[in-house]
Amino acid sequence: MIGVAVIGVANGFPPHARSLVDLNDRVRVVWAVARTTSRLQPVADTYGFPVTTDLGAALADPAVGAVLVLTPANTHLEVVEAALAAGKHVLCEKPLEVTPARSEALVAAARASGKRLGVVLQQRFRVGNMRLKALLGEGALGTVQAAWLTVPWWRPQSYYDEPGRGVLARDGGGVLITQAIHQIDLFRWLVGISKVEASQLRTTEVHRMETEDYASALVRLGNGAPGTIVATTAAYPGSAGEIKIIGTLGSATLEGGSLAVAWHDGRRENFEDAGGSGSGVLHMSFAHDAHRDLWRDFLDAVENDRDSAIPGEEALDTQRVIQAIIEKGV
Repeated sequence: MIGVAVIGVANGFPPHARSLVDLNDRVRVVWAVARTTSRLQPVADTYGFPVTTDLGAALADPAVGAVLVLTPANTHLEVVEAALAAGKHVLCEKPLEVTPARSEALVAAARASGKRLGVVLQQRFRVGNMRLKALLGEGALGTVQAAWLTVPWWRPQSYYDEPGRGVLARDGGGVLITQAIHQIDLFRWLVGISKVEASQLRTTEVHRMETEDYASALVRLGNGAPGTIVATTAAYPGSAGEIKIIGTLGSATLEGGSLAVAWHDGRRENFEDAGGSGSGVLHMSFAHDAHRDLWRDFLDAVENDRDSAIPGEEALDTQRVIQAIIEKGV
């Protein structure tokens, strides 16, 4: 039984809370921590977790073996460093931090501490996504010739009117690092991204915000084949992201978490996933299954003293791709 302190209880909290409740035979929430009691009371009422506004006391509690960091991105480095200094393992919400330098410092601190660092990029744990990864690993689609990713999401202006939303200092960027990072990480995991050739970034007239709500990029995949990325939060009413991969033996399409594969010899494989994507105004309207499986892997990593499936270095590589897209688009 591993004791966990959850630091931050805002929008990203519910799928983690539901996952921790499901895994109560392996993990116990020792503390849920926030700055104000008004945020904590609903947590206590809904989940029965012990709550506190005293971060230092929660980190010092010997019953806490691991920490989940759900605070704003620009606070991750300091919170993670404090947790590591207290001897705790860390599961950190995406993105690692708001700049490449701060992200690199966070990953280096975790490695130096000897504690385990996992990152919440849970799309890799959806069943259809894992099946496609296996097919690609087996060479079942032949040699990848091209691939593209589209993330046609929607966020209303009221979303960006909340303090800090879409602000460079707090979030580190716009659609790329805050929303599409999950799909970009999945795309990179599946087909690799070796180079960003060109990109365009824009804040459309749909939104009033500091950072980009539209981005497109031409990339080279891991094997040198061409790839395309398009991501936006201005595509009303929003629809699930799509990855299309063209191979010499067949093609595969991921839409949300649903997978469709068509081989040149006429064979077909389909996997339907109704878990939702959070692509529209109800941006947290998705199942928590992938979060729960990510938690299982992180707990296994802590118990068996091994890296998690998504260690800091993996998340760092995804953020480097995002930074390259941003730099090319300036």
